[in-house]
This record gives sequence, structure tokens and C-alpha cells, in this order.
Amino acid sequence: MPRIRNDPNFNVCPDYATLPYAAAREQIMNEHITEVQVVQFLWNIWEAANNTEKALWLEQVGADKEQHDQLCFLQEEQEERQECEKLEEEEAVRKEEKKKYKHKYTPIQASGVLDEPTIMPSAYAIRKLDKGEYMELWYFTNNGLDEVHIKKTTIEEDVMVLSSLPDGSTAWVSSTSARNASSVINNKDLSFEDFCQACPRFIAAIEEANWPTDHIRMLAVFWKNLQVHKYCSLQDPIAQKTLLAYQVEQQKRWHVVAKTAAGPYDLSAINTKVLERTRDKVYWQEHSKRDNQRDYRVSNAQTEHLRIH
Repeated sequence: MPRIRNDPNFNVCPDYATLPYAAAREQIMNEHITEVQVVQFLWNIWEAANNTEKALWLEQVGADKEQHDQLCFLQEEQEERQECEKLEEEEAVRKEEKKKYKHKYTPIQASGVLDEPTIMPSAYAIRKLDKGEYMELWYFTNNGLDEVHIKKTTIEEDVMVLSSLPDGSTAWVSSTSARNASSVINNKDLSFEDFCQACPRFIAAIEEANWPTDHIRMLAVFWKNLQVHKYCSLQDPIAQKTLLAYQVEQQKRWHVVAKTAAGPYDLSAINTKVLERTRDKVYWQEHSKRDNQRDYRVSNAQTEHLRIH
């Protein structure tokens, strides 16, 4: 049905009694119908047609309003959805920023200036701990922390430098990791004093990095069990080296297994059999080292003797 263009309520009935409609009146008039009756007849036909058009117009207006209301509803619904999506995106950005720069959003505590200085490991160490990766305890010894204070103002943490890799190739790495690679002491080569000194600082650092509570507790018990082990009180210098070697081997293995389908396991209890095997290995390593040092001294002495004579 074609649309009605104009509101029929404003239509005006033609004056059928006027001259322009004379021909129409003559076609209808006869001896039984007068001209006045013809005019009334034409007016009745027009009014009936106009009333029909009024009804159609009312339906059309109602349909248009319903369509308009539906479009408005859909538009409002879309705008609300877009606004919700925008708010969700903004909230996700804020959460990501808070996660990335969590110290920026940490609430101010009412404790005031602390009596003891805050432990400040290197940015490289913090990034490794944030990722939950293995980290040498040296970074939390006095020497490791002192190096941060000495070099922090002279080296930009995020500068990339070209570094030689163990396989002979080169790669761009952060200046921090390149710098630390040459100065970091492996856990097994730390003094036992440095080991005991670094452990509580490491625990505090992984708490700050939001490690799971059970992981933190396990490492704390693991290191405590090593520090109170009977090997600590033995006169044999191999004993403490064994504990340090056991510690680094088991902790590295734990980090590797934690990323597999098997998942992390309880590291805290000292495995006596593994510890004894570690002691044998450390003993032969130390024995081999002493032999190499002796051979080196003998070789130098012989070279010096030949040079003199």
C-alpha cells in the first residue's frame, strides 16, 4: 500500500455545487434525483473516502512511531553496549597499567620513615622475579646490592648492548643483564655467610613480586633446612659446598619442572640420597681443581727454570 503523504484530517471537501463540478452533477442527475441530492451524494462519497484515509493515516502514524521507537531503542542499546565496552577497555588498560607499574599505585602507608633501609635489588633481578624465573642469590648479598647503588646512576637499565653469547654468536641484550653476567656469582660458589645473608632478602623480594604463598613458604623452609643441616657444623670444608651445590641444582631443576605438565613439587625436604651424590660430585670437582692448580704451579715453575737457564 502506498504511503499517505499528507494528513487527511486537514483535507477540505470540494464544493460540488460550484460550476467546475456541473458536468459531474449532470451525469448523476435524472428525473428522480435533484441537483441538491447529487451534491449531497458527492459529498457523502468524498467524506467516506476521507474517513477511510484517516483510518489508514492513523495506522501509518502508529506504525511509524513503533518503528521509530524500535530504532531509538536499538540505537540506545548499541550506545550503551559501546559505552560498556569502552569502560571495560579503559578498566582493562588501568588494570594492566597497575599490574605493570604496581609500585606507582601502591597506597601510602601510615608507618612513616622506616628505621631500616629498604632492600633495593637491581631492575634486572626484579623483572626476573616478576616472571617467576630462577634468580641467583648473589643479587641479594651485600656485594650484589652495593653494585646496584654504585652503577645505578651511571648505566641506563633499559639500554640495549651487543653481547657475546656462550656459543660464540652475538645478540642485543639489556645493559643490565650484560653487566651482571660478568659479576654474578653462582649460588654454589657463594660463601655460606653470603648464602644465609641473601635468603631472607630473597624471600622478602618474592613476597613483593606476589609469588604464591605456598611457593614462598616452601623456599623459606628449603633454605632453613639447609642452614640447620648437620653438614653446616662439620669441620670438612666440602660439607658446606655440598649444601650450596645441592641448593642451586635442586632449585634450578624445580624451576624447569614447574613449567612442565608435571608442575611444581615440594622442594623443602632435603633428599639424603641426592645430597650424598652431590657431596661425591663436589668432592671430585674440588679434587680435580686442586690437581689442576698443582699442575699449573709446576708448569710455571718449570717454565721459569728454563727461562733462567
